[in-house]
Amino acid sequence: MAHTAEPQSSQSLPIADPTPIGLICLAIGCAALVPIAFGTSLTPAGLKTAAMFCLLFGAGGQMVAGLGNLLNKNVYGGTLFTSFAFNWIINWWALDSLSRGQVPDATVVFAVDVCFLIVFLVFTYGFGFFSSLLMAFLIDIDVLYVARIARHLGGGDWLGVVIGICTVALAAISLWIAFALLVNPVAGRAVFVFPGPVFRRSST
Repeated sequence: MAHTAEPQSSQSLPIADPTPIGLICLAIGCAALVPIAFGTSLTPAGLKTAAMFCLLFGAGGQMVAGLGNLLNKNVYGGTLFTSFAFNWIINWWALDSLSRGQVPDATVVFAVDVCFLIVFLVFTYGFGFFSSLLMAFLIDIDVLYVARIARHLGGGDWLGVVIGICTVALAAISLWIAFALLVNPVAGRAVFVFPGPVFRRSST
């Protein structure tokens, strides 16, 4: 994902950068949620199928990436991916519960969504110091959570479409970043463009 203030060369890192694993697994988890976000595959079988992708790819892949980034002393990537991992476990539980006719408490989910939005807004600013693409990645998540909160507050059904579009965009951006991290070093050129930072750190 992003590097800490004291970036290390890949040769000096304890393990290989796990970020592409987390991003590809994030994209797969998002893909599993797309039909549900657009109101299809709402059968028990569809919900259970999506739940397993959330557990294995969403939670499992994000946890591997999060712990790996923490091992490599990448605080930003480690914090974001690890938080994602636990959130994907909740997604698995929620979908599995819905498949059995049990609906998670909306008030608790709303409170957590508000907390997540605050966290992601701060992350959005922070990732602006690394890359505009990473900032776009977080802005997409911000919009998704704004839509979730607005829908809870009585917004229209059209917000479900917004959530669906944001989910597709999140998968696409995740894959682009992962491909940039994997293919660009091998090709020796920017096959997948990875733009620089939006903000510059103060020298004082």
